[in-house]
Amino acid sequence: MIEKTYQPADIEHRMAQIWEDSGAFKAGRPERKDAAPFTIVIPPPNVTGSLHMGHALNNTLQDILCRFGRMRGRDVLWQPGTDHAGIATQMVVERQLMERQEPGRRDMGRAKFLERVWQWKAESGGTIVNQLKRLGASCDWSRERFTMDEGLSRAVVKVFVELHREGLIYKDKRLVNWDPKLLTAISDLEVQQVEVRGHLWYLRYPIEGRSFSPDDPRSFIVVATTRPETMLGDTAVAVHPDDERYTDLVGQHVILPLVGRKIPIVADDYSDPEKGSGAVKVTPAHDFNDFEIGKRHGLLQISVFDQEGSLSLVDNEDYLRGLPEGAAEFAAEFHGIERFAARKKIVTRLEEFGFLERIEPNTHMVPHGDRSGVVIEPYLTDQWYVDAKMLAQPAMAAVRSGETAFVPKNWEKTYFEWMENIQPWCISRQLWWGHQIPAWYGPDGKVFVAETEEEAVGNALGYYVEQEVITPEQGHDMATDPAKREGFITRDEDVLDTWFSSALWPFSTLGWPDDTPEVARYYPTNTLVTGFDIIFFWVARMMMMGLHFMKQAPFSTVYIHRLVRDEKGAKMSKSKGNVIDPLGVIDEFGADALRFALTREAAQGHDIRLSPHLVETNRNFATKFWNACRFAEMNECVKPDGFDPKSVKETLNRWIAHETSRVTREVTETIEDHRFNDAAGAIYRFVWNVFCDWYLELAKPVLMGEEGAAKVETRAMIAWTRDEILKLLHPFMPFITEELWAVTAKRDGLLVLASWPRKSGVTGEQLVAIATAGPVVDPIIPPVIAALDADEFSDPAAEAEIGWVVDLVTAMRSVKAEMNIPPSTLTPLVLAGASEETRDRAQRWNDTIKRLARLSDISFADAAPEGAVQLLVRGEVVALPLKGVIDLAAERARLEKELGKADADIKRVDAKLANEKFVANAPEELVEEEKEKREAALERRAKILEAIERLKKAS
Repeated sequence: MIEKTYQPADIEHRMAQIWEDSGAFKAGRPERKDAAPFTIVIPPPNVTGSLHMGHALNNTLQDILCRFGRMRGRDVLWQPGTDHAGIATQMVVERQLMERQEPGRRDMGRAKFLERVWQWKAESGGTIVNQLKRLGASCDWSRERFTMDEGLSRAVVKVFVELHREGLIYKDKRLVNWDPKLLTAISDLEVQQVEVRGHLWYLRYPIEGRSFSPDDPRSFIVVATTRPETMLGDTAVAVHPDDERYTDLVGQHVILPLVGRKIPIVADDYSDPEKGSGAVKVTPAHDFNDFEIGKRHGLLQISVFDQEGSLSLVDNEDYLRGLPEGAAEFAAEFHGIERFAARKKIVTRLEEFGFLERIEPNTHMVPHGDRSGVVIEPYLTDQWYVDAKMLAQPAMAAVRSGETAFVPKNWEKTYFEWMENIQPWCISRQLWWGHQIPAWYGPDGKVFVAETEEEAVGNALGYYVEQEVITPEQGHDMATDPAKREGFITRDEDVLDTWFSSALWPFSTLGWPDDTPEVARYYPTNTLVTGFDIIFFWVARMMMMGLHFMKQAPFSTVYIHRLVRDEKGAKMSKSKGNVIDPLGVIDEFGADALRFALTREAAQGHDIRLSPHLVETNRNFATKFWNACRFAEMNECVKPDGFDPKSVKETLNRWIAHETSRVTREVTETIEDHRFNDAAGAIYRFVWNVFCDWYLELAKPVLMGEEGAAKVETRAMIAWTRDEILKLLHPFMPFITEELWAVTAKRDGLLVLASWPRKSGVTGEQLVAIATAGPVVDPIIPPVIAALDADEFSDPAAEAEIGWVVDLVTAMRSVKAEMNIPPSTLTPLVLAGASEETRDRAQRWNDTIKRLARLSDISFADAAPEGAVQLLVRGEVVALPLKGVIDLAAERARLEKELGKADADIKRVDAKLANEKFVANAPEELVEEEKEKREAALERRAKILEAIERLKKAS
């Protein structure tokens, strides 16, 4: 029995447990051993994470594909797992230590600290996994992996060592994003650009050989900077080669204020003659653009900060080299001052000596660490790098050849633009939690990269014996007695960037580097579902590593989804207070409602606008379908064994078979095309409008009538259609459909493992055979479309008759609403010049049409009577006499007034959108909101004009 009230909370936990206990999600089920595999790797969420709306969207779309593939006979592996999240996890544990007033990380030492991290992971690291299960994610949870587990760690070490041997991993001194609070390099993804109201300082740099005077512009060059504290590390001033103001000065020098260093004036295209003075200071060790200028002109790289962002001048050989007498005193005075305090002191000193020309307010973007919240410092340091440019070539070729395709396709342009201009990938991090770099250093700094310490020791001893640093006897003693080689080599303390291990995810999770059956069967994977913001950080790097080590692209399709925003189109953020918690939404409305709301909005290439009201609307949809199933149950709608929908005789039942076949094809094809919103929209319209509003409504007279063949057939057909809906709806709303599948009939198994709707007579075994027939084309076995056969239930005659009834009633309801006719008012209907076929239909469905359209009478005439509103329904004229029912003149006046309001709304929005300043400065979501208002007003205007035109003809 179906419960009276739909309560998702009562269903969802129970269904999740049933799925898990049955092993329904496991890959490699015996009955599918010969089926074509379908593989998705989950974008591994941080082990520290909690479910947010981005996760909810991403995993819902993956789950749709996996449940769809599973129902169509594929051997589905949705590979789950979590990322060790180096910085985030280390911060969580350090914060926990501080809160408990326990010794800090450095006090307890690396080994003890890592023990605590593993302890935290065991206690709290499964939160996000349990939340994904609440969402209904049908991953093979028995295969869950972690980027720091033993197998993945072996893969990471092997990749690092092999790439190093090939010269594709190396150590270099370059600028990195440095977090002065966390004391580590971070990736671009961990940097947030924050708009800051700051200043622009205009500084005078004296020209060498000219007597400096603040009053003599010929004695100096003015440069503008937002970071005056970095001027201590300047090694040039750059001007544009075509800037005639400075042509004579190129090749000369200026004297760096306060410091006294002589630095060249160079010509470089980076300098913008239209911006500021046209001259820029060049600090290669503290600015990414300046670093590139420095490389082009062979400039010195002078770092003036320490790791914590304080001035480091004393004993700084690069800074002190070649400076005039007295430089050491200045260095001692400013040494150790924090960077922003140093800024104030330097500006004051520049002003005292006449080197400060002016200060202007300046709003600009400043990089901040997304976790620490502090300003990020471009910092010159030794780090490990991957030659990404070399690895990018095959990765680009794979997309160009079509081996991997982006959906939507326009993301390929973004991918290529980044890959073609790719920079070396910094892979080292100054953390303790993570994969420690497999590199050891000898006493002279010589590096030995190896998979194990034993191998590194062997390599080091061999090298130093050959170099005669140690004797063969010493080498032998050290090789056989670990105590004698203690401290001989030391391991690099850094760990690898988290993205390094996740770049191996599509094959390391399958057991590589071992030659496992899973690697052979499930690699390459099929569809990757991910957000656009990690195309570079994850997608591109998986492409590089997959092609380099597996010789195949890791996936054939990359589906890119956009952001989930709030209902006004604003990006969700805690500071704005507009974050929607998916778990709270699930508690209130259920996981199915959230999933369906996200999917219905997930149009390709568009951000998603979400509100609790939207989720509630989809909860109402679930309730409506639930009640429809209860209605069927109360009317004893059961599908008899061996029932064949092709055998039905009643026009209404032939029509619903026709419509079911049509929606099946539509949902199937739109999922295959990754048009998830279209697929969800199609099943939504079918369930709400076709099945509930029309089929069940039109079937009521039969169900309430006398027993007979028509009633028996209709009951069976309602049950058959309900079951087809449960299958089509299952990938989107798995919990409610699985529950209804269980309680509406005696079933052989779970819905999650049932067959997707298909041609009557095609068995599950035949479907699997179709699925395994090559070649298999992604995303999910298009050959099965042949089994759906749109002609299977195609019935133009039934569609023509029932479709005419539906269209006629819909048209009557629409006109009455337009004309402000109260629903309780019964009006006559005249079919003007109707064909014999239409007359017959009208008579067969007379009572039904009158009841549903609120009509007093249906009559026939050669022409429409005077004072009637005329419409075309499927090519024939229907007339609604309104004389005496409404005041036609007053109604026309009302519509004219409404038209004026619509025109005013359009004019107001057009004025806003024509204002270039508004479009340029207003938030993107506000501009989009205005455009949507305009579209709505245009649509309203068109309907009003149509109604006015009808009234004109009726007058």
